[in-house]
Amino acid sequence: MAEIEIVRRGGEGPKFVTGSLLRHILAMTAAGAIGLMAIFVGDLANIYFLSRIGDDAIVAAVGYASSILFFSTSIGIGLSIAATSLVAPALGAQRRARARRLTANAHVLAFAFSAIASLLLWLTVGPALRLLGASGRTFDLASFYLAYLLPTLPFLALGMTSSAVLRSVGDARRAMNVTLWGAIANTILDLIFIVHFGLGIEGAVLSSAIARVVMMGVGLCGVVRVHDLMGRSKIATLRQDVSPYWRIALPAVLTNVAPAVGNAYITHAIAPFGDAAVAAWAIIGRITPVAFGAIYALSGVVGPILGQNFGARAHTRMRDAYTLSLLTMAAFTGVAWLLLAALAGPLASLFHATGEIRQLIVFFCRWLAPLFVFLGAVFITNAVFNTLGRPHLSTLLNWGRATVGTVPFVIWGGQLYGAEGVLAGNMVGGIAFGLIAILAGYRLIAQVGETMRL
Repeated sequence: MAEIEIVRRGGEGPKFVTGSLLRHILAMTAAGAIGLMAIFVGDLANIYFLSRIGDDAIVAAVGYASSILFFSTSIGIGLSIAATSLVAPALGAQRRARARRLTANAHVLAFAFSAIASLLLWLTVGPALRLLGASGRTFDLASFYLAYLLPTLPFLALGMTSSAVLRSVGDARRAMNVTLWGAIANTILDLIFIVHFGLGIEGAVLSSAIARVVMMGVGLCGVVRVHDLMGRSKIATLRQDVSPYWRIALPAVLTNVAPAVGNAYITHAIAPFGDAAVAAWAIIGRITPVAFGAIYALSGVVGPILGQNFGARAHTRMRDAYTLSLLTMAAFTGVAWLLLAALAGPLASLFHATGEIRQLIVFFCRWLAPLFVFLGAVFITNAVFNTLGRPHLSTLLNWGRATVGTVPFVIWGGQLYGAEGVLAGNMVGGIAFGLIAILAGYRLIAQVGETMRL
């Protein structure tokens, strides 16, 4: 692998343009996985403590609400991707002053856009829940959950943006701490509000809202106090940066919203099979990110590593980083599948799942989990597209997966095999798009390399 000699001026130079790529990938992924899995465990804790109440309507309500919250989280992720795509190349080119300016403006823009998005989502909660199939008491509980949690999206977006900047500079530990401390706060507060005070879904809302504020505080502390990467945002520079930021953020948000649309459609498709099926889908939706947290973390690592090497014009390292990321992702998927298959029964028992709920959870863990490798390929390739200035390709790939790769397969699966067919159709439909993603990723890196040589 080609190495690049870096002349360090005025502080620490770019971290990822020298040394072992596999070591960088594994170190960053390990830290990111701990942080991401921690926050997913926090979400899982909500479902776990609520499931102990023994009320399927509450668990189903959180399942319906999660489909809409998925939209808000996807918006936050998209905005953080824009920050990575701008800050990492600036650091790779050793333009620290520009990186500080972009960091400041990325935070301002993330807050503004996420505030607008949260207001729009808040205004459409009722129609959205009805469209998903919620009704009666389940509808009321889901409406309450969303009415108080959606307004906290700006805090989540700022925390995610700060974490993205910390990953861009190579500080895996502090990027991890953003989500780790949020998850710790969420779990402790769940114990206090849900278990001790018996507040039920109200306690889940309180703990999640406070956890998002904690994430924001930890992230900003790392960016501002530790790395001094937060410049002063000015109107003149904000006007200059809004265009390149929005060129990446808009397609990145649309890209990340696409899986949310697919997830919402699955919720809609599984709703006719009853609250038990929706509750099972809600639990699966919490188990999956924990089991495959390393892959979600890996997809967030590819951007900074690729971005720094792109800024340093190191084409060979870019291609090698992509290859190693795909191989690492496949290995992580295999390990996660073995664990899920072995622990499927105990996992179902952990959530007091019986009957159809237990059957669906076990079916997913044993037979559908390995197909996540194709979704992982899409995640990693998204980072390649976004970092190399082709975010529209991510948008096309993800919307294709969420529509053509989801809807017909879910319909056919549901008609033939019921709720199990809905789950299977969703996973089977992603196979072709995972293969397309890999081919397109290599092709784009080759094109960029040719441009560099010319």
